Amino acid sequence: MIRVLLTDDQPLVRHGLRVLIADRPGLEVVGEAANGEEAVRLAARAAPDVVVMDIRMPGMDGIEATRRITAATAPPKVLILTTFDDDEYVYGALRAGASGFLVKDMDMDQILAAVEVVAAGDGLLAPKVTGRLIAEFAARPRAAAPRPAPVAGITAREEEVLTLVGSGLSNGEIAARLHISPATAKAHVSRLLTKLDARDRVQLVIIAYESGLVAPARGAD
Repeated sequence: MIRVLLTDDQPLVRHGLRVLIADRPGLEVVGEAANGEEAVRLAARAAPDVVVMDIRMPGMDGIEATRRITAATAPPKVLILTTFDDDEYVYGALRAGASGFLVKDMDMDQILAAVEVVAAGDGLLAPKVTGRLIAEFAARPRAAAPRPAPVAGITAREEEVLTLVGSGLSNGEIAARLHISPATAKAHVSRLLTKLDARDRVQLVIIAYESGLVAPARGAD
């Protein structure tokens, strides 16, 4: 059973998710929080597997709550569920340790499936917002001093795979692009996770951008 903590300042959102989760075999709600402070306390007490987290909330926001929750020993996964158009802080939440990002206008079945994906240890970005996340990253100024390359120690082929992961490609798409099998593509991604000490695929995307392997085009929609 996947234990879920719902965090959103809108009671109707929490209620809707709770009702849907109650009808989904293998999922159960173990708590609800209306802000970040409550989420941090409940995450420590209720031991959820996944925290579904809004970003803009009164008091402690979802970014700080995510940072504190993921800093714990054996932390739960955090799945961001918010309105991307209205929220310029999504990238910050991913940097804080979130394992996935979805928007509230997605189909509810997709949202519940995403909870299961994240609980299984995979990172997840909604396909329709990947480009917008890239645009948000592009709008941020680069640091003046170069960071130590986080890709040290990986092979040329793994660097190719990391670049494609950063571009939002799935394992199947990577396999097709590099003319390798999906199993081989998956193996490369798994080795990258280990070598780069990345929590999940979302962190690989961030590493690809911050290392300069992927440079988003300016003026992207």
